[in-house]
Parts: sequence; structure tokens; C-alpha cells
Amino acid sequence: MIIDQEIYLPSPITTFYALIDMLKTTDTYITILYSTYRTVAGFLISCGAGIVLGYFCGINKLVYDLFNPLIGIIRTIPVMSIIIIAIMWFKDTNVPIFVAFLMCFPIIWTNTISGIKSTDVKLLQMCKVYNINRLRIIKSVYFYSSIPYIKAGMISALGLGWKVTSAAEVLSLPKYSIGRFLYDSKVYLEIPDLFAWTFIIIMLSILFEKLLKIFLRGLYD
Repeated sequence: MIIDQEIYLPSPITTFYALIDMLKTTDTYITILYSTYRTVAGFLISCGAGIVLGYFCGINKLVYDLFNPLIGIIRTIPVMSIIIIAIMWFKDTNVPIFVAFLMCFPIIWTNTISGIKSTDVKLLQMCKVYNINRLRIIKSVYFYSSIPYIKAGMISALGLGWKVTSAAEVLSLPKYSIGRFLYDSKVYLEIPDLFAWTFIIIMLSILFEKLLKIFLRGLYD
């Protein structure tokens, strides 16, 4: 009301109407489906790699010392640099998947290691006294000790995944992507559409975070 300029800040009503218009078109749902696929794919790959490698690094100091500097470098690289490099390496549709993976992976890896290192020492000593084999210790002791940490890491990584996937889509511009529509909204000054797509990203992020919590609650509880 103070600014009174839709091009700078559209009113909630204008944004709502823009959102309704979007939801009437098939392209909107196809776009949401493709962007969701890229985010979830990058997230799942990072979870698989982060948990497996995290276990190896958590139970073996030599492996940890080998990978720790590399993960530290990945953690400090600016997201924009990774996106631009990925654009040079991959097809436009695969860039967001790679970026989501690379950004989420360190979170999962770090939390997995933290969970393993938090394992009760007395439990490990008991396993040693009763000569329990290494594989069973990993499955029955380290696994349950690390689950709360992995759970927290996955929730954090998923939220980050939506942000970096959208950013990667804005620069790589795959055919069906929320990022492309964000870019087009900026170019053509369709600011209500920009806010509407942003609202969709927020809702998708909240929805998938709740679904992940439900899934992990069953796994942990």
C-alpha cells in the first residue's frame, strides 16, 4: 500500500490471482514434477553417498583423514561457482541434480560421522568383550547410534536442496523447470508470477520436509 508499485512489490491479492492462473495450466504441473524430480534425485544421491562414505570415514580414521580435506573444499566453494562449472560439464537438465548432490552431500556426510563418533564407548567395549564381529557392530551399534544425526542431516539437506536446485535452474534454464519461469518472470517483469513461483517452491519444500519427517519417524521410532 505504501509503495503502490506492482513492479516492485505485488499485493497479496495480485500474487494470489497469478498463482490461480498458473494452477489452471498443465505446464505448471509438468514443471513442478520435473523440478521435484531434480531436487529429490540430487537429495537421494547425496544421502546414499553421504551415509555410505560417512560410515567408512566414521569407523576408519585413515579414510576420514583422506576425505576430510576434500569435503572441506566442497563446503567452501560458492554455489554460483559450482553451478557455472556444472553448466560446462553437464546437460542443462542434469546441472540442478549435480548441484543439489554436491551441496547436500557434505551435510549428510558430516552428520553420519558425528553419529558414529557419538556411539556409547561402553557398548563398543561390551562388543569387544563378547567378540562380536565387526559387521554386526556396524549394523546393530553404529547404525542405531547414527540414525538421529542422519535424520537431522537429511532434513537440513532437503531444505537446502530446494534452494540450490532452483538457483541452478535459473542459470542452466532446463525446458521444464521452476527456475526457468523465475528467470522469465524477471526478464518480462512479471513480478506477481515471480512471487507466485516462489510461493510454490516454499510450499513444496514444506510438504517434502513433512513427508520426510513422517518417513524418518517410522524408521527411528
